[in-house]
Amino acid sequence: MNNSIAIRSERVSPEEYIDFLKRTDLGSQYPKERFEERVARLVKNVSISLIARNDSGLMVGALLGLTDFAYWLYVTDLGVDRAYLRRGIGRRLMKAAHELAGGEKDIAVYLIANEKAVPFYEKLGMEKADDVMQYNHIEWTEFTVQ
Repeated sequence: MNNSIAIRSERVSPEEYIDFLKRTDLGSQYPKERFEERVARLVKNVSISLIARNDSGLMVGALLGLTDFAYWLYVTDLGVDRAYLRRGIGRRLMKAAHELAGGEKDIAVYLIANEKAVPFYEKLGMEKADDVMQYNHIEWTEFTVQ
């Protein structure tokens, strides 16, 4: 089944990404403030943009990340279309991003996990960290992309 899902590095339009968000649980991680404008900047500026597509070309998975290609990778987005969950797409996206950034021996991976996603990340060998600092004074009205 995974054979029919191709993963490659590509930039997507904000419109296609927003359409994808509607079919994932990622759609509730963004604030309402300036949503479309900020998603446009996100898809344009990330260091890593890996997209999983089915045979018809439909985006069924995505991983967006920031990396220095030397020490770290920060995964901003990892999502899979609800209709394609439990097919190994998320795992494949993480592995491909880790390799693209520089490999397991050199690159530390960081992300903020939705509570429901914690078991998935733990299966990948990730652990909760206590030493992360944040500066977060932005407007943040919760909403779900629909």
